[in-house]
Amino acid sequence: MKKIALIHTVKPVAVSFGDTLKRYVNEDVKIYNLWDDFLANNPNEVGKFTIENRNRLFFDIKSAEMTGADLIVVTCSTLTPVVNMIRPFVRVPLIAIDDAMGRKAVTYGEKILILATAGSTREPLTDKLQTEAEKIGKKIQIDFRDHAEAFRAMKALQMDRHDALLLKMAEEISGYDCVVLAQASMAHLDKKIEEICKIPVLSSPTLCLEQVKETLKSI
Repeated sequence: MKKIALIHTVKPVAVSFGDTLKRYVNEDVKIYNLWDDFLANNPNEVGKFTIENRNRLFFDIKSAEMTGADLIVVTCSTLTPVVNMIRPFVRVPLIAIDDAMGRKAVTYGEKILILATAGSTREPLTDKLQTEAEKIGKKIQIDFRDHAEAFRAMKALQMDRHDALLLKMAEEISGYDCVVLAQASMAHLDKKIEEICKIPVLSSPTLCLEQVKETLKSI
């Protein structure tokens, strides 16, 4: 049986992602979960991803590797730049949740909006999109909007309030070719937000699940 280690930073994703992944890959897999909410909270509190945070994520990923996992998935987009740094030091495939979403987002038009709850996702996701655009020789304009109150509601597991705040925010969105939802915890709203703003909306989990499924086939 193949084994997958998942590293999470927010509880709603930690609770649901493993079961969703099992259903999606349609094969028997063993799931290990590591939940490190410090790596979601601290960057928002101090305004940056510190060297201590980088070391902490490195040890989290190495701990996941020591489970004997065939594949490791990091489900928080704030961590993506550091995941890229750590890849050369890991023996198994290491997937960041927004890898596939970043590649797809830049295939739309030139104006992309990142919609977030955590402000800490601004730099990593912007850099991810710019890097993917450069790979295909494309220039893009990226704007960023976050909703700190929705983030606090999510941390308190007040998901009805979280959802209502983001759907209200979606009413103000127009003039973009694509909207990217920065957090996996927002993904369940992708269709509703798309209906409100009439713009293609991308979320990371489904695209990540497909990447995991294809990667498992090669193992």
